[in-house]
Amino acid sequence: MNNMRWMGGGLLAIVLAACGKQDAEPVAPIPVLVVHAGTVAGQEVAAYPGEIRAREESPLSFRVGGNLIKRHVDAGQRVRKGQLLAELDAADYASQASASQAQLAAAEADLVRARDDQKRYATLAEQQLVSQSALDSQTAAFKAAQGQANAARANLAVARNQAQYAQLRAPADGVIASRQAEAGQVVSAGQTVFTLAADGGREVVIALPESNIRDYQVGQPVQVELWNRPGQLLGGTIREIAPAADAQGRTYATRVSLAPEALTEVELGQSARVFAAAGRQGTLQLPLAAVQRGADGRSSVWVVDPAKRTLKATPVTVGAYGVESVPVLSGVNADDWVVAAGGHLLREGQPVTAVDRQNRPVLAPAAKPAAAAAPAAGKGN
Repeated sequence: MNNMRWMGGGLLAIVLAACGKQDAEPVAPIPVLVVHAGTVAGQEVAAYPGEIRAREESPLSFRVGGNLIKRHVDAGQRVRKGQLLAELDAADYASQASASQAQLAAAEADLVRARDDQKRYATLAEQQLVSQSALDSQTAAFKAAQGQANAARANLAVARNQAQYAQLRAPADGVIASRQAEAGQVVSAGQTVFTLAADGGREVVIALPESNIRDYQVGQPVQVELWNRPGQLLGGTIREIAPAADAQGRTYATRVSLAPEALTEVELGQSARVFAAAGRQGTLQLPLAAVQRGADGRSSVWVVDPAKRTLKATPVTVGAYGVESVPVLSGVNADDWVVAAGGHLLREGQPVTAVDRQNRPVLAPAAKPAAAAAPAAGKGN
């Protein structure tokens, strides 16, 4: 029993002696990979899916309602300006035009009679055979008949126009992008029957996320890649960004105009990807692995103190996270050495050796303290 106590006490003394010796020895610095804020690419290129659309897309509809009796074109068909696309049953409009024609004939007959009566009363009034009031009444009747004739003539023009409106014609050269009505269907005035994609400019319709919508602007150059032609990039420019976000997707509808030389390479309805630089010019960037979660829950990074060669946790304000990097809005400067990876294994005040991606030290060796050099000199004496 006494031997066991003696052995236990000896082991404890050895452990304590070893611990004391370890505490007395200086901690060797560990190498850490560091970067300058901003050495990562200043802008991230993001890809957004889209669809090739015409710059001018017109919904075509009849100006009058009726029964659609004939459809002359279908979706995807090319049409010319003035080409007949569809027809309504115009029998009722033809009847209205005939009725208006008859009303105009009756009104013109009344006008002729009223004109003759007015001339006759004017002659009699000069001979003082009728009173002036009778002449005035006849003159008023003539003017009323003239107004009735003008109204009947206008009604006839409207009726004839409505008969013509029963025919839907293409307002410009283009392609029928879609069809929304079929023969036999009763359509109302203004109801879309076809959608015409006019010839000319072609655009890519994309949706930009709300998180970094301010990173894009009208006129910004982009590149477009067609799904059926991977690797072939076409030039383009952001032409329009919707002023308000979509209520459901919280995205902003955006149109990208293709360069004129790219118009022959695309077809309506093709799928495409738009590559756009997402990132503000002048914003510092750091790798994603450099940002850690601090003790207070805020984002922080490890910054190397160039004088002491130790680590210091520095809170930072970051922007929207990208694929490989994150913009740093405040907290670090462009000349600070920030630990790029492995931050979860480090601690405050830990001595380190800062190296770059080629494993080369980035800081000059620190001078030895005078207090540490004096005992060494005394020991040599």
